[in-house]
Amino acid sequence: MGKAVGRLKRRAEFLRVAATRRKWAAPGLILQVAPAAPLEKVSVETESAAPSIRVGFTCSKKVGNAVARNRAKRRLRAAARELIGLEGAPSHDYVLIGRQETLRRPYALLLQDLRTALKRVGVQAKPDTGEER
Repeated sequence: MGKAVGRLKRRAEFLRVAATRRKWAAPGLILQVAPAAPLEKVSVETESAAPSIRVGFTCSKKVGNAVARNRAKRRLRAAARELIGLEGAPSHDYVLIGRQETLRRPYALLLQDLRTALKRVGVQAKPDTGEER
């Protein structure tokens, strides 16, 4: 089972991730990564419930109209739900940026793009197979 995955929602969080300049552009998406920001004034009970991985999704108007941008973000959310919790490194924030190709790319290749981006940025955790030796 994967790690808990939260969401980036505020513009300041997206800008903080972009400021680190750790990114990889694949044909179907762009991945930006930053170490998770330290939480301020966190109580003991919320600290354990806070997800160690957070993901944000965005698309510019270059992708298309509102319908196309929403479709691209839905595809990115599905890919992130499948991979980030399992293969993403803990204590990191991720931003997935949609491209025009995000709409046309087959889903299997979109997953491959995300997996490659995680590896190239250097935050791919080893998948837990659940086997003990």
